[in-house]
Amino acid sequence: MSLLREPLLLLARSAQVKQLVSTMPVSAGIVKGYVPGETTASAVQAAAALAADGLQVTLDHLGEDTLDAAQAEATTQAYLDLLEQLAAAHLTRQVEVSVKLTAIGQALPEHGEKVALENARTICRAARNAGTTVTLDMEDHTTTDSTLAILRDLRKDFPETGAVLQAYLHRTEDDCRQLSYEGSRVRLCKGAYNEPSEVAFTERTEVDKSYVRCLKVLLGGQGYPMVATHDPRLVRIASTLAGRYGRQPGSYEFQMLYGIRPEEQRRLAEAGETVRVYVPYGVEWYGYLMRRLAERPQNLSFFVKSLVSKK
Repeated sequence: MSLLREPLLLLARSAQVKQLVSTMPVSAGIVKGYVPGETTASAVQAAAALAADGLQVTLDHLGEDTLDAAQAEATTQAYLDLLEQLAAAHLTRQVEVSVKLTAIGQALPEHGEKVALENARTICRAARNAGTTVTLDMEDHTTTDSTLAILRDLRKDFPETGAVLQAYLHRTEDDCRQLSYEGSRVRLCKGAYNEPSEVAFTERTEVDKSYVRCLKVLLGGQGYPMVATHDPRLVRIASTLAGRYGRQPGSYEFQMLYGIRPEEQRRLAEAGETVRVYVPYGVEWYGYLMRRLAERPQNLSFFVKSLVSKK
């Protein structure tokens, strides 16, 4: 099934397939399994339910590759509205937000990085005022340098801003070393974009080895590692390494996606681990869903059955 990964990732950018998938009755069920809803209210409701189960949350207003300044501004405003509702619901001690910089202007043809930085500052300020934090999501490798540059600028005024690094990139172990200082929050994930072999490991075993090397750097450093994986083996390795490096519960956390291994999320939390659930929401769910299908292509059978039923 791994052969399906590349075509699924290519489909993530297909407007025609998006339109078809959006009208498929079975796909609606699959979407609901990964995305709790399209509205801010649905995101806050999902976050409240997770928090009641003893879980931490990060909310992502879905959207990326924005090439319209007005849309970037609208996404920024959506985060401000979200933070206001989280504060009103008294959830900001358990819930933070994740932001994709291309959704708030990074990809704009002129001054995109500057626009994204200013919009990110606005979101970070609102998050701090609400009593929570922001983590900058990482996207494909062409944005990595720009994202890390914006992170450095943001951390001058908002040092609590979190970073994301992707273990499948060749460069990531070095990036981990540079970001493992005291006060630095770093989410380590495997990576979910279709990257060329020149910049990324493409074999699963190589990605896993890189992930463990990066874990050692982050858990052995002075920062706050956020271990984002559903892989049972890597969860065990992370727990072992945390003990080896003298990490106490609360000095690091596990992160998993909404709808994936919820029993394991609760098990880890009940065992005393900090567990944060990544919850995406919004109307721009298609690219996110296709990347999740690329990771779990067995779900493609549901789409095939639905396509046949429509003919």
